[in-house]
Amino acid sequence: MTVCDSAQRKSRAPHSRRWLVEVLSAFDLRQRRRQAVFEYTRSPACIFRLDITRAPRDLALCDGTRICAGDRVARLHFWNEQIPPLPEDGATIAWARRMQRAIGVSLHELSHYLAGRPDLADVAIVCGLVPSGTKSQSGQIARIMAYYGFETIPEPHPLPLRERLHRLGENILISFIVLAHNAGALRPDTLMRVRVPIYLSRRVLESEFAAGEKAALGA
Repeated sequence: MTVCDSAQRKSRAPHSRRWLVEVLSAFDLRQRRRQAVFEYTRSPACIFRLDITRAPRDLALCDGTRICAGDRVARLHFWNEQIPPLPEDGATIAWARRMQRAIGVSLHELSHYLAGRPDLADVAIVCGLVPSGTKSQSGQIARIMAYYGFETIPEPHPLPLRERLHRLGENILISFIVLAHNAGALRPDTLMRVRVPIYLSRRVLESEFAAGEKAALGA
């Protein structure tokens, strides 16, 4: 997943760093084009974008879904502009419910999109890398995403140097985004963010979200 910009506050003064916002927006657009990341729905409640990539390793999920390294997978990215902004006082129950409903709607829309794309019939797994503030918070994210059917499969260690450098670059980008939108929320541990690898089988996606039942109930 790309950077989650949920550090923005609901009530924001006019950007004092407008130039930085514009630079970051241009860079983000360039990166999305390079990775072929696209919006799979026009729903204003959707908080994910998508790209189709190749699995880096063999994977086996609890429902029996198996893929081999090189098989195509659908990879989720945060749609930063559509993530519900945090209230000034931080996360609230109302905000959490908005996020829950947004995830439900997003997965329902994804199920609908994949069902209409016979050329993606071989895509058996939806995956993502969720940025987590610290290792201690990664368990909480894993539990939240498990409610929607996602499984967390640990990554191989140690990660290749190239991947570690890539994630450091992403963490620097996260820091700049927070600085541009809400400098007061910038924390020293931003550069230490880890990733939570999540996987959802297409079988579970279709059975749980195809009818939009969870989306309508706010998940």
